[in-house]
Amino acid sequence: LAEDGGLYVPSLFPTNCLTYNDVKDKNYQEVAAIVLSKLFPCFSEAHLNEMINSAYSDSNFSTRDIAPLHSLLEKVSVLELFHGRTQAFKDMALSLFPYLLVAAKEAEGEKKEVLILTATSGDTGKAALEGFKDVPGTHIQVFYPTDGVSPMQAEQMQKQEGNNVNVTAIHGNFDDAQQFLKRLFVDKATAEEVAEKGVMFSSANSINIGRLAPQVVYYVNAYAELVAQGAIHEDEAFNVVVPTGNFGNILAAYYAKKMGIPIGKLICASNQNNVLTDFFETGTYDMNRPFYTTISPSMDILESSNFERFLYYISGEDSERTAGWMKDLKATGKLTVNEEEFCRVKANFAGAYVDDEETKAIIEQVYNSYGYVMDPHTAVAMGAYMKELEKHPEDGARHTIIASTAHPFKFPTAICEALDIKVGDTPYESLDNISAVTGVAFPKQLEALKSKPLRFTKAIDKEDMKQEILDFVDTFSK
Repeated sequence: LAEDGGLYVPSLFPTNCLTYNDVKDKNYQEVAAIVLSKLFPCFSEAHLNEMINSAYSDSNFSTRDIAPLHSLLEKVSVLELFHGRTQAFKDMALSLFPYLLVAAKEAEGEKKEVLILTATSGDTGKAALEGFKDVPGTHIQVFYPTDGVSPMQAEQMQKQEGNNVNVTAIHGNFDDAQQFLKRLFVDKATAEEVAEKGVMFSSANSINIGRLAPQVVYYVNAYAELVAQGAIHEDEAFNVVVPTGNFGNILAAYYAKKMGIPIGKLICASNQNNVLTDFFETGTYDMNRPFYTTISPSMDILESSNFERFLYYISGEDSERTAGWMKDLKATGKLTVNEEEFCRVKANFAGAYVDDEETKAIIEQVYNSYGYVMDPHTAVAMGAYMKELEKHPEDGARHTIIASTAHPFKFPTAICEALDIKVGDTPYESLDNISAVTGVAFPKQLEALKSKPLRFTKAIDKEDMKQEILDFVDTFSK
């Protein structure tokens, strides 16, 4: 974070710099090199290629396509972002991010140990842990809400391997954890305290621009795939639906659009924590509302961090205007954009939300109609697409990509309930039942988890997070 608590954005964003010819006939790694060279021009071509090829390797991803497109309907494709080590879209960025961070650290001549501090609503934590596991010069502390992740997500973190990791549950929600860490990142006294021990803080959440940038790649790659498949012409617009809570994933799609990819409408899909849906309908972002724990826990968020970056762009890149909004949000829990700014919002975005019962119905409907099993977050996106189509039937003529953010097996209870499959006594029994009925193979990483021991079972009050961090620092610092 900046000293005033704000987020960083590129000082000169590379707009309208990509065409189909740039990415035609390229594999994922080659597309990544093209996109990231424009976002991170400080890295040499050779160094960037080395990092990309190490991150997007056969050992880290179960398919060579990395992020394949599944054709669901003639005009709807599912962008599968769950083929990485932890079966969630966070692998797409967090497989590369450790390489970027270490490279930046070396370039700056920084000798301190880096402690990655991460709040998670489910998927970021495990992906960050896996990405930074035993990376020299780094350590990682993850906080997650005790009742705010699925049992499988919790077990993935509680059984994490590695000598430089620590995982702690908190009695609170994701917003509590994220807000504390954002305050800590601008706490100079604590930074000085750990610096004396040879340690500095960083983040693996998408508030870190280095975490966000690699996510742009899969939208650019998806565009190239659509053209290659003949689904669209190279200049033809397509829509994108993204289930999002912290606004990073859909902001990455917006960045792809700014870079020249012909994305038409960006549809922001929410669950019952529908603060973003209301903003896209009214122009007011109001966090003064109940917080819901849902079956799509990665979106159980009311304070969307990356929304600040979006506000910066709709303000006309006015830092003072953006800072004013964030002060309003901090003071009153709400902010409102003016009519001109709201017109800029509506030119690019729409929003819709889906509750838990609707989510289960969509999982059932899609499986019964197409034999395809969606996780709850992807089902929320599908539901948002259907609702937007009801309001704007003309969108049916335009190809749409549904961002699929997690493997359905990460949410066994929700899938069992949606498909009327017996819920087992353990998540693994439920997954065996799902596999037997649907024929979906058990991901090897989740299957291997069954026999691993629990390591991290501690739960603390949210007020004790700072002490937990300092205690962890003492285990590895000078």
